[in-house]
Amino acid sequence: MTQNPHLTFPAFFAFTLSQFSHRNALAIVGEKPFTYSETSEQIQALIAFLEQLGILPGDKIAILGTNQPNWAIAYFAITFMGAVAVPLLPEFLPGEIETLLNHSESKAIFISENLLPKLDGIKSTTKWAVLKIEDFSIVDTEPLSPVYNPDAKPQVHYIVDENDLAAIIYTSGTTGNPKGVMLTHRNICFTAINGHKIQHIEETDRFLSILPLSHTYENTLGLILPMYRGACVYYLRKPPTPSVLLPALLEIRPTTILTVPLIIEKIYRTKILPALTGNPVTRLMFKIPPVRKILHRIAGKKLMVTFGGELRFFGVGGAKLDKTVERFMIEAGFPYAVGYGLTECAPLLAGFNPQHPRLQSTGPACEGVELKIHHSDKRTGEGEIWAKGPNIMMGYYKEPQLTREIITPDGWLKTGDLGVFDDDGNLFIKGRVKTMIVRSNGENVYPEDIESVINNFRHVVESLVLEKKGKLIALVHFNQEEIAQRYQHLKNEVTNHVEHKIEELRLELQEYVNARVNKYQQVQVVIAYPDPFQKTATQKIKRFLYT
Repeated sequence: MTQNPHLTFPAFFAFTLSQFSHRNALAIVGEKPFTYSETSEQIQALIAFLEQLGILPGDKIAILGTNQPNWAIAYFAITFMGAVAVPLLPEFLPGEIETLLNHSESKAIFISENLLPKLDGIKSTTKWAVLKIEDFSIVDTEPLSPVYNPDAKPQVHYIVDENDLAAIIYTSGTTGNPKGVMLTHRNICFTAINGHKIQHIEETDRFLSILPLSHTYENTLGLILPMYRGACVYYLRKPPTPSVLLPALLEIRPTTILTVPLIIEKIYRTKILPALTGNPVTRLMFKIPPVRKILHRIAGKKLMVTFGGELRFFGVGGAKLDKTVERFMIEAGFPYAVGYGLTECAPLLAGFNPQHPRLQSTGPACEGVELKIHHSDKRTGEGEIWAKGPNIMMGYYKEPQLTREIITPDGWLKTGDLGVFDDDGNLFIKGRVKTMIVRSNGENVYPEDIESVINNFRHVVESLVLEKKGKLIALVHFNQEEIAQRYQHLKNEVTNHVEHKIEELRLELQEYVNARVNKYQQVQVVIAYPDPFQKTATQKIKRFLYT
């Protein structure tokens, strides 16, 4: 972006407005989009309203809402005036919300109307204003309270610096208590530019947003990046269930979607694989690699039609992609891409685009980002991934000790991920430092590798591999509805048959896994787990709850 090197949200938006003011910016599927010019007017009006509420640069303002244009407008208004956005995940519990609002010292909160009950009974250490995100009205107004005026203009001209704090992102990670990641304008804008370098974005691109905007992955690459390039982002009124998502895909015909592995893995295992192996003939043919590739190519064309037919970037991030599913997408010619990063890196560190897939790799480091393997194993080359660059966070909010533990004095961020580079500089993630299991014989076991094998067994939804008293134990969640459907002709005896079938599958699964992994990776116990595992916003299992 040579015309505008200033790495701040208002500078990005001003440049986009000068080039693409008439282009569509934000929309709800099925409704008239806001142009960039109209979006600018709404941002300025909301800044004027925040001024009336006494909000000043540096003040913290929380956003607890479902994806919609007004979420983005609120986020921009907050950050354009030099205040700090505090996005909260909609699935946070009331107790977590209370803790985070008080910890961040938020002066106001934008909240979706359907989430208002989560604020009932919350005790505040500071007085805050509660604003409905749908219309920016104040909840429980007092006499003479200011009212949002869509025609208002700010009284102050705000100057925002690249190193000013833009957002505090409270992670709901897989390892325990949330931490407030402090990201500057520079952190996020630098990452958005790198996203564009990996995949060129045009003003004609149409993004369909299905991940929560309160997560840095969707926020940076699904909001700031399209805004930087003058593209349009579409949001859904309801959660992205198949009945909601499929019509939206056909209507919008998106060119870009950001997602997590669980979504495409579920599509593959529940729709594509059964269709390819549904009868004995195709099942036999599917085992022949050249035939399998032809079948995958046919399935890929059908999948493209399902996604609207114009998709050119299907970004997958947030967790490791299953090898079998990734091989399908390569052979199908499906335009997938993989990125790797952390919230602490705003979030992108490495990635590749659909033109350069590399099986089970995250691709090379982003331009301007340094990655290295710290204390690599002499035999395998594996070690903890460390990162340095303009996208590394300021630190954890009010947690200087935690910050010193994760960022070295010379600026290297310890990611907590284990990885290795190939000769071409492509990064391969092996697992998390905290989840790696060291067996008694000294061999390292990465649970994710075993789970990938388990998850490709029929009727398995998801799994979790743990070590208990020196044994590898697999908790496996089977699709009971799918099994019951196969026995529905037995009517009253369905329940007993499902339980019996799960017991058979449990024993068969153990043999299946152990025949496909190394001796030190073999599972000693398989436990049928009745409920879905609790997950983060990017659909990673919260392992700490099950250890």
